[in-house]
Amino acid sequence: MKWYQWFTYCIRNKYADFNGRARRAEYWSFALMNFIIYCVIQILAHISGNLGRGVFSLLALIFCLGVLIPGIAVGVRRLHDIGASGLWILIGFIPVVNLVLIYFFAKDGESGSNRFGPSPKYDE
Repeated sequence: MKWYQWFTYCIRNKYADFNGRARRAEYWSFALMNFIIYCVIQILAHISGNLGRGVFSLLALIFCLGVLIPGIAVGVRRLHDIGASGLWILIGFIPVVNLVLIYFFAKDGESGSNRFGPSPKYDE
């Protein structure tokens, strides 16, 4: 699967699915597409002037709320892939300590099955 296809996969197929495991490619591709789309919206808001800024700010808010649940879900599934509980996602609320999540999300998943299911790396 290409990197940009993971975004639609997370939105369409795994919108609020907190069960199972997610590979690094799925998580980081989803995060990258979120970043790109949000940046494009902000650039359009900036160049549209005062009139369009409110419209694009509203669009950015709707987008952020729309990807909130799948973003948390893919994060939880990513934590499952390394064998950690999905509750570790809550350390994202603690300043500076939340950097540990970057390490967890970048860490290679457990090979083979774990208590959260089979390895997604060899599932395709």
